[in-house]
Amino acid sequence: MWSIGEVKSKGKGAFKANYWPCVATSLLLGVVTAGSSGSVASSGSNAVSASSEGQDVTSSLQSLDPEVLAMLIAIAGGAILFASVVSIILKIFLINPLKVGCYRFFRKNVETQDAPIGTIGEGFGNYVHVFITLFLKDLFLALWTCLFIIPGIIKSYSYRMVPYIIKDYPELSAKEVIDKSREMMNGNKWKAFVFDLSFIGWGLLSLITCGILGIFWVNPYIYNSKAALYLELKEQ
Repeated sequence: MWSIGEVKSKGKGAFKANYWPCVATSLLLGVVTAGSSGSVASSGSNAVSASSEGQDVTSSLQSLDPEVLAMLIAIAGGAILFASVVSIILKIFLINPLKVGCYRFFRKNVETQDAPIGTIGEGFGNYVHVFITLFLKDLFLALWTCLFIIPGIIKSYSYRMVPYIIKDYPELSAKEVIDKSREMMNGNKWKAFVFDLSFIGWGLLSLITCGILGIFWVNPYIYNSKAALYLELKEQ
């Protein structure tokens, strides 16, 4: 059985041994997944002002001619639809391969403690296979989340190892990659959840420092530790 302390220690050691490439890759991964804590904090701080501004906008719209209002609604709806389509296309064709490449970097770094940053480019190798596998993973996860939030969270842990497996086992089909991730996480989901919770203190420190600590320490440390967890489960 794996221990949280040992896994985190391996991740920290790999991070410190290859510091700057880990920081750069972590920053890239954070950008492409839009996972920075700063964006969440800024949205919360603007909630009150947005509410008052919304009331002013509503009163202004009520005074408009119905035809003009209908045209504005149509334009807004089209813009939202266009933005959504572009976002989905970017995620499928660019962000997903980049994520696979970043996870590949951290997986190799834990193993060698000297992974080159160019490893990220491996995410675009065998592109069709990466595209299909990540698309199916996201689709399955979305369908589970549509049921209820809790099943979606549980399944996110089941599919957690997909970005690592897809490159370690290129001979597997998309469904086999997903099934192997489920097999690896079987009996380990709760402990992996506790593993994630163990980084809460670091996350709070990152917030206090406006994300600076997250960029230069917390996020690379977490990504290396997650890769160390994958290798631990792979050995088992």
